[in-house]
Amino acid sequence: FDQPTLDMLDSGDRPLRFEGLRLVRSASDSKAINNVRGSCIIMSTSGMCTAGRIKHHLARNISRPESTVLFVGYQAPGTLGRHILSGDQEVRIHGRTLPVKASIETIHGFSAHAGREGLMRWLGHLKSKPRHVYLTHGDEDVALHLADQIRSKGDYHVTVPEYQEEVTLD
Repeated sequence: FDQPTLDMLDSGDRPLRFEGLRLVRSASDSKAINNVRGSCIIMSTSGMCTAGRIKHHLARNISRPESTVLFVGYQAPGTLGRHILSGDQEVRIHGRTLPVKASIETIHGFSAHAGREGLMRWLGHLKSKPRHVYLTHGDEDVALHLADQIRSKGDYHVTVPEYQEEVTLD
């Protein structure tokens, strides 16, 4: 968080609570969004658009040129989110092929995951080294590069598992 947001949190204010915000917790409340007239912002925690109500909202809005789909996080290869973000002209949602006419935008830097520097710092502060490090998140080329970087910092055993590879931990 930036300093103004930290100050807000310290004083007990909640930056994501504001006039007009309505939290939707049930499927029926989520479906009711379809009846909203005028502008609205739909925020979802389904990060890669692979499941949940966000797929219904995308199906309803992805073909509308007046809509914007804004991604604020990593989209893994093969996910609906990555297809949309990569500029696919059509996407399949719920068995239907839909043209992508909405504006597609992204904001970088809001991931809840530590980046390379954060992971390296975390490893460097461990009192004892892990027996093995498995890198299971992110694009393969980036994970392989990070594995090499970790190995270069010491005697670490690092693996980037293959898809569906299984490892038995002792």
